[in-house]
Amino acid sequence: MLKLWNKLGLVSRLVIAILLGVIVGQLPITSKFLVQVLVTLGGVFSNFLNFIIPFMILGFVVKGIADLSNGAGKLLGLTALTAYCSTVVAGTLAYLVAINLFPHFITGDLVKKISASSNTLQAFFEIKMPPFFDVTGAIIFAFMVGLGISFLRSQGKGQVLYEGFSDFGDIIVKVLDTIIIPLLPAYIFCNFVSMSYSGSVFSILSIFWKVFLVVLALHLLYISGLFILAGTFTRKNPIRLIKNQIPGYMTAIGTQSSAATIPVNVECGLKNGVSEEIANFVVPLCATIHLAGSMITITSCSTTLLLMYNMPHNFSMMLGFILMLGIAMVAAPGAPGGAIMSALPFLPMIGITTQAMQQLMISLYITQDSFGTAANVSGDNAIAVFVDKIYHSKIKVQGNAKEEKKALKIWKKSA
Repeated sequence: MLKLWNKLGLVSRLVIAILLGVIVGQLPITSKFLVQVLVTLGGVFSNFLNFIIPFMILGFVVKGIADLSNGAGKLLGLTALTAYCSTVVAGTLAYLVAINLFPHFITGDLVKKISASSNTLQAFFEIKMPPFFDVTGAIIFAFMVGLGISFLRSQGKGQVLYEGFSDFGDIIVKVLDTIIIPLLPAYIFCNFVSMSYSGSVFSILSIFWKVFLVVLALHLLYISGLFILAGTFTRKNPIRLIKNQIPGYMTAIGTQSSAATIPVNVECGLKNGVSEEIANFVVPLCATIHLAGSMITITSCSTTLLLMYNMPHNFSMMLGFILMLGIAMVAAPGAPGGAIMSALPFLPMIGITTQAMQQLMISLYITQDSFGTAANVSGDNAIAVFVDKIYHSKIKVQGNAKEEKKALKIWKKSA
C-alpha cells in the first residue's frame, strides 16, 4: 500500500487526502477527541513550516539574486525584465478577473456560512518553534547578501560564500523534498477533517472547483496571448508557435517541475526558430524567473480567500503583493509546490495570517500546480521568441560593431 501511495503524484495524493478528510469529518464515529488530535498534529506541522520559512528565503533568494546579477549583460537584463513584467501582468490580470468574477459565486450568504462554521476545535497542546529571525529581516538580509555576493564575484572574489549559500539552498530543498512535500497530504487531511467536522467544508468546496476552472482558463488565455504578441512582433505564425509548444506543456503537466521540463522546452524553442544560443540561455533562465502561471494561481487563490473571509482586497494592496512576489518567486525551487512555499512568507502582506487560511491556500494552489507549471514553461518559449528577435536585430549587431571598432583601433595602432 505504501509503495502504491508513493507512486502517486502529489496532486493525486492531495485530492485523496481532501476526499478522505471530508469523509472522516462526516462519519458518526468521528469523535471530538480524534479531531482535536488531528488539529494538534496539523498545528505542529504548521509551526515547523513557519520555522523554516526564513531559512527558505535565505537558501533560495541569496543565490537567486547572486545568479541574476551576474550574467550576460544586456541579454540577461532584457530576459529578466521581460520575465518580471510578464509575471506582474499575469498577476494583475488574475486579480482583475477574480475581483469582477468571483463575487458572483462567493455570495454574502456563503461568506456568512463559512464565517459561522470557521471556529475549529482547539489543539490539545502546541509545540512552539519560534523562527531564528522574522520574515522581514530574512528578506532584507537575503537581498543585501545576494547583491554583495554578486559584487564580490564581479571582482573575482566571493566564490566560497556563493557556494556556501548554494549548498545551504540544497539543504533546504532536501528538507522540502523529504519532509514538507511528503507530509503535505497529511497536513491537508487534518485540515479538511476539521473543516468537515465543523460544517464549513462543503461551502468551501463549492468555491474550489469554480476557482480551478477560472484559473485554468486564465493560464491558457495568457500563454496564448504571449505567443500571439511574440508571433506578431517577430512575424511568425502564432498558431504554429503554440502547436510547437504542446510537448513542453504536456511534459510540465506530467512532471510538475519547470527544471525537469527544460530539455524538452529547449527543443520546443528550436522548433519555433529560436537560435540555439538563445534557447540554451533563455529557457533555463526563465524556468527560474518567469512564473506567470504560478502568479495567476496564487493571486486568484489569495483573492478567493480574502473574499471568502470578507477581508480587504483593494487593488493597491494586491499590486504591492504581486510586485514583491514577482521578485520573491525567482527563488522558487523547481519542484512541485515550490512557488507556494516561496510565497508563504508574503501572504501576511494581504492579511492571510491564520493557520486555516494558510492550509486552504496550499490546498487551492497545489491541486492545479501542474497546470501552473505548464503555463510557466510555455510562457518561457514565448519570451525566447521575443528575446531572440531583439538579440539578433540589436544587441548582437551593436556588439559586432563595437568589436569592429576595437579591431580597427588595434590595427591603426599597429600600423
